[in-house]
Amino acid sequence: MNHIFNISTSLLASTYRFWRGTVASKTVNQPEDTLILFDREGDSDCRLVREVLTELNLDVIITPCPVGGKNLEQLQKQFNLRQLPIFVDNNHQVVCSGSKAICHHLFKHYQASRQPNKLLSSNQFSALKDGVTSKLASCIRLGAGTKARKSRQADLPLILYSFESSPYARPVREKLCELELTYILINIGKQQIADMGPAKMRWTLKPYQPLPNTKRDEFYQQYGNVQVPYLMDPNTKAAMFESEAILCYLESTYAL
Repeated sequence: MNHIFNISTSLLASTYRFWRGTVASKTVNQPEDTLILFDREGDSDCRLVREVLTELNLDVIITPCPVGGKNLEQLQKQFNLRQLPIFVDNNHQVVCSGSKAICHHLFKHYQASRQPNKLLSSNQFSALKDGVTSKLASCIRLGAGTKARKSRQADLPLILYSFESSPYARPVREKLCELELTYILINIGKQQIADMGPAKMRWTLKPYQPLPNTKRDEFYQQYGNVQVPYLMDPNTKAAMFESEAILCYLESTYAL
């Protein structure tokens, strides 16, 4: 897919979802054991869960389950569940499936403060709107992030800094899903007005500074900006910004 077209349709997908999965909580109830999500990037129900994970500022291990992949087959045997997404929380000994049940669990146990966005629909109309707009977001991406491709598997999970609505990070997550590469998703959503806008064009007249003692602040101190996507591959020691470069790297390193 042409990169300009790729990013343009990704931008439309975020717009269809009203940019949910952008704003993150300023406080976090980060669990001791990392949460696990069996996910399909292009699936409309999985998207709703990832939006909540961003807005609650929670990190998660993503095990991609594209159509026709080995992960999906193994998952169904292990849990005897067929509906994605499937969520595992070893902190509360919970395994559940379906976006509604998972989002309810996340808000119940990890909502450190008032939720920054109304992502848990409280009536039929809101639920219908969420379903329709999320499906539209999937359609505009022409099936990207849904079907498995032949790949070589990594010994260690990759690490991706992202937030759900980022139009630049979405194609990377889609590629990771298609190649069935398990990765640790570190959510660094926007926590203040100064965070808004592209990394080099913040909505602030002052020198940019993330909220102190946050994941964004830690990232900023290490790299001098807060830009996503940022991929780290402990298998090859590679680390890089820029979605186009990351997509080329994943294709050359793991696609068959």
